[in-house]
Amino acid sequence: MAISASAQASIQDGMDDYYHGNFRAALAEFRPLADGGNAQAQYQLGMIYDLGKGIKQDRKQALVWFRKAAEQGNPDAQLSMGLAYADGNGVPQNSAEALSWFRKSAEQGDRVAQFSLGVAYDNGQNVQHDVQEALSWYRKSAAQGYAKAQYNLGMMYYSGEGVTRDFRESLFWFRKAADRGDADAQYNLGVMYDNGEGVPQDYTQAMKWYREADKHGNIAQAQMNLGDMYFVGRGVAQDYAEAVLWFRKAAAQGRTKAQYNLGMAYKDGLGVAADLVQAHKWFELAAAAGDENAEAARKTLEATMLFKKAEPVKAHKKKRHAKKAADAE
Repeated sequence: MAISASAQASIQDGMDDYYHGNFRAALAEFRPLADGGNAQAQYQLGMIYDLGKGIKQDRKQALVWFRKAAEQGNPDAQLSMGLAYADGNGVPQNSAEALSWFRKSAEQGDRVAQFSLGVAYDNGQNVQHDVQEALSWYRKSAAQGYAKAQYNLGMMYYSGEGVTRDFRESLFWFRKAADRGDADAQYNLGVMYDNGEGVPQDYTQAMKWYREADKHGNIAQAQMNLGDMYFVGRGVAQDYAEAVLWFRKAAAQGRTKAQYNLGMAYKDGLGVAADLVQAHKWFELAAAAGDENAEAARKTLEATMLFKKAEPVKAHKKKRHAKKAADAE
């Protein structure tokens, strides 16, 4: 829809007020334009209600204004409606309705909607599963710099889903997503450098990307891999204490191998003071999650702990027998 110069100026003033934290002033700019049918103002008013900026947060009112703007073809509002129906946020969850709004927005070039449409085709959600269609929408979104779409493209090239498997192409897309802070892409880059997939094996680069994945996403497997590298001295000086630090972070997130490794560290006193009680605790946690090595280690440790407890008793009995023998003489 054509927007008059004065309306556009008011919207710009409202946007300036909004981004400078003058929410009430922004509201005063947007409301009369929204009441008059301006789609951009309706969308901005919806955002103010949705976030509760300068006004009481009201999801229902936000959706009223999003819908008005979306029905006039505003792509941002169409995306907001799609997300609302996808999540069941303020409306009954409805994947088909979400897909309809995503498509409207995606066809106007919205990168998040394009990604969401790609996911629908990738997973066969209310559309026939179509890898090529998924790739098409991922590419459109990735070309606009959307990290999640770049990551998904990287995964498709890594696994050869719908495309010829190509580690170099996978690496290209993972790097783009990683540079935008995507923790999963950062972890995958670490794995590729660790294993030498599509690049010369480089443990320094692997550690760099594992650390980034930990920093941006607290990725448990990245923490686990860092622990392994320090424990065996892969690409770095062997450091049991540092290994334990990383194993502990991964174990706290339920990574069973890390829990088992912590148990071993406490049992053998590697990087921590030997502590059979702590060793038993971590073996038991890992065993409860189905780790067979941890189950075997727990049983062995329990036998050892019982033996150690029994030793003073046996020694005491021997002394008593000795005393009786002396008395008898």
